Amino acid sequence: MNARPPQPGSSSHVASYYAASSHIQPAYPVLLGEVVADVCVVGGGFSGLNTAIELAERGLSVVLLEARTIGWGASGRNGGQLIRGVGHHVERFQNVIGSEGVRELKLMGLEAVEIVRQRVARHQIDCDLTWGYCDLANKPREFDGFAEDAQELRGLGYRHELELIDAKALGSVIGSNNYAGAMLDMGSGHLHPLNLAIGEAAVAQSLGVQLFEHSAVTRLEYGAQVRIHTAQGLVRAQTLVLGCNAYLNELDPDLSGKVLPAGSYVIATEPLGEELARQLIPRNTAMCDQRVAVDYFRLSADRRLLFGGACHYSGRDPQDIGAYMRPKMLNVFPQLRDVKIDYQWGGMIGIGANRLPQIGRLQRHPNVYFAQAYSGHGLNATHLAGKLLGEAISGQHSGGFDLFAKVPHMTFPGGKHLRSPLLALGMLWHRMKELL
Repeated sequence: MNARPPQPGSSSHVASYYAASSHIQPAYPVLLGEVVADVCVVGGGFSGLNTAIELAERGLSVVLLEARTIGWGASGRNGGQLIRGVGHHVERFQNVIGSEGVRELKLMGLEAVEIVRQRVARHQIDCDLTWGYCDLANKPREFDGFAEDAQELRGLGYRHELELIDAKALGSVIGSNNYAGAMLDMGSGHLHPLNLAIGEAAVAQSLGVQLFEHSAVTRLEYGAQVRIHTAQGLVRAQTLVLGCNAYLNELDPDLSGKVLPAGSYVIATEPLGEELARQLIPRNTAMCDQRVAVDYFRLSADRRLLFGGACHYSGRDPQDIGAYMRPKMLNVFPQLRDVKIDYQWGGMIGIGANRLPQIGRLQRHPNVYFAQAYSGHGLNATHLAGKLLGEAISGQHSGGFDLFAKVPHMTFPGGKHLRSPLLALGMLWHRMKELL
């Protein structure tokens, strides 16, 4: 296997900081000819890599197909924030899964972070994993809600430090006057996501998984044995896992109608001096506000500010991501007005209508499994999805998989051409409500 220098990984054709700062990434081969395996996994992001690892650890033979390169999609260019929780307001699903099911979802949201913690530690993956995260309240009522969140987390047995920080003490965690309070969580944190993906690909290969890049799936033939076609090859497998998320396109139209690609964008400053970096984020935590058009930011290992957000449902990227994101950054940190932006990039995340990750199997083809629509919580939820899929496919009882599979997911209306504009209108309404 040859090695290649880091490659930019953005649909927006601009330089990603992660690609520029990643470890040397092995060049996995293109699929040529026919391969037979117990399971074929489509997608070389966190969903696919972790499902492959879980299955290989259980003794199944696995082939993984990636259309571009490992970690090319959202897995390799997200904000790098490892935050507890799966889904948004999971109490909404109580009528489907019951109160105990809701509690289990919340516990799995904590477990998801621990899966990443343990995988990084066990395999000594060098990905700048740093603990500490702050929820930022834009309004006083949101800060009041943090107290309820902390109480609930402690009731679930959360073992990590939680600290409520009011507006007067905010200078201890952030150098900005924009917020009404914060909750510090030392059980969540941040990392270099592309280096995590590169490390997990190496783990998968060491377990016997066959990884192929530049091997986009062109056609699927469902049946007792699934036939997965690429331009130059074919995989025959007893089981198929679709882990393409926002990049599923029309590979399975019914499934792709349940996940909407939405653009998210990040800029990275030039390296900041130690004093300025400490002034911005004194405890080196990841941070996220509470708005629909969320701002998220953190420091990199070399003290750049990585600032992201501006979730777009239009299907069109800004012409100049740096020019689009810089005012948002300066609104939070005006002290960076003279600091240069070195990197700017964007890509698609997968959004589901109910904001709960979609983990299950196709009713019409029960040997076809899927995981998608993480709605911004993908760094931890993908690892949970891999564990649940590994349990279910290998024949282990997986109450967690069954729980996720019970929740129905609607197809976005309007077909592939109107889904994004319709959702954009809906999100505009939610943003207007925030102003009230």
